Amino acid sequence: MGGDEGVRLMMAGVALARHRHDGLRFTLFGDETRIKAALDNHPNLRAASDVVHADTVVDGADKPSVAIRKKSSSMSMAIAAVKSGDAGAAVSAGNTGALMAMAKLALRTMPGIDRPALSALLPTRGDNDVVMLDLGANTECDARNLVQFAVMGAAYARIAFDLERPRVRLLNIGTEELKGTDEIRDAAAILRAADVLPMSFDGFTEGDKISRGDTDVIVCDGFSGNVALKTIEGTARFVTDVLRNAFTSSIRSKIGFLISKPAMHLLKHHLDPNNHNGAVFLGLNGVVVKSHGSADAKGIANAVHVAARLLEEDITRRIAADMAAVQALIASSKLEQPVK
Repeated sequence: MGGDEGVRLMMAGVALARHRHDGLRFTLFGDETRIKAALDNHPNLRAASDVVHADTVVDGADKPSVAIRKKSSSMSMAIAAVKSGDAGAAVSAGNTGALMAMAKLALRTMPGIDRPALSALLPTRGDNDVVMLDLGANTECDARNLVQFAVMGAAYARIAFDLERPRVRLLNIGTEELKGTDEIRDAAAILRAADVLPMSFDGFTEGDKISRGDTDVIVCDGFSGNVALKTIEGTARFVTDVLRNAFTSSIRSKIGFLISKPAMHLLKHHLDPNNHNGAVFLGLNGVVVKSHGSADAKGIANAVHVAARLLEEDITRRIAADMAAVQALIASSKLEQPVK
């Protein structure tokens, strides 16, 4: 029931995902009448779907404290299905804060994980995107949180990019070892020593290098990550708006646009947020994926694809194994336990 365009567009996106993953089945929670009406346009999806009626909906303006009391909402019922094992993952385009609060309350965090993190793939100039976390779930983080985020992000990158040892860096105000807060420097010290983990810790990176493509995972607290994400999104819109204005300013500019149209199409495709849609709440005992509310059908399908890939590659098992290795190193005194 989430998303700016409502049920019709959500069903169109899920139908696209069904074509990409023909082995999946879907349980669709929400207004039964509206969902079944939308399914009439997608017989292939209808054959692979069960519809569960939900009496209420979490509104975009609902505070998390209000949303979690809506036990009969579509969002709550979807997460409950993951908890019970009736669903492998939950995908929602609804209220982000409510989704995080409900998921954390129902699914709880994995052993060794103090807080879940919101992670997403961002476009770069390199061969791969970059996994970035946390993007807003935790405004303040200590060194232990950052280490856990690095472990979770590296596990995600191994699945998303098919890498054995993803390159991991901490977002900082400089690349020198003495730069940054105590929490960032302490986390860096732990990650440098944890060479048994399936990742390559490459120190620090700065905000202007996020899109360079020389890093696979960028780790930060949720406050910094959310600011960086919104800045990147705003800059992308600024660039496209400036180019649009420039190419329509005169006859000569319009001719120039026609000549450069193939290149502009590639740029638009690269910056299209629908191609990177699907943020993941990492660290929970279950897979929960957040689709952007303004995503189109292609974007919704991509969010479902992210959920399917994480299930196929058993992301929770990977994170649990890596966190066990970190805890073993700490217990053997090879790493200093960071102070909370």
